[in-house]
Amino acid sequence: MFPAKLAASLLGSALLLTPVLARDDGRYDHSPLKSWFESLQSEFGKCCTDADGYIVSDADWESSRGRYRVLIDGEWVLVPDGAVVTEPNRFGRTMVWRHYIDGHPRVRCFMPGFMT
Repeated sequence: MFPAKLAASLLGSALLLTPVLARDDGRYDHSPLKSWFESLQSEFGKCCTDADGYIVSDADWESSRGRYRVLIDGEWVLVPDGAVVTEPNRFGRTMVWRHYIDGHPRVRCFMPGFMT
């Protein structure tokens, strides 16, 4: 029974990380937030340059003592302070821009949203 629950949990987490403005293939040309998304950056550089942005559900991120962590591909990842986007979140939803090092997810940019 445990492997089935684990598999269901991982599948659910994967489905909750939904791509948003991940690649500019023209479909977001008329979005009023397009230029705003493209301007977002952290201390690691522009968010949309080399990493895809994903919406994160409320259950898959948390804040404690001023630090954030986010669940990416079944792995809780501590968000580096420099990855936090300090600009006000005009989109409203929590987002993460991720990349991988040695097969493990890392956070390039993280923008906390409004928890419901």
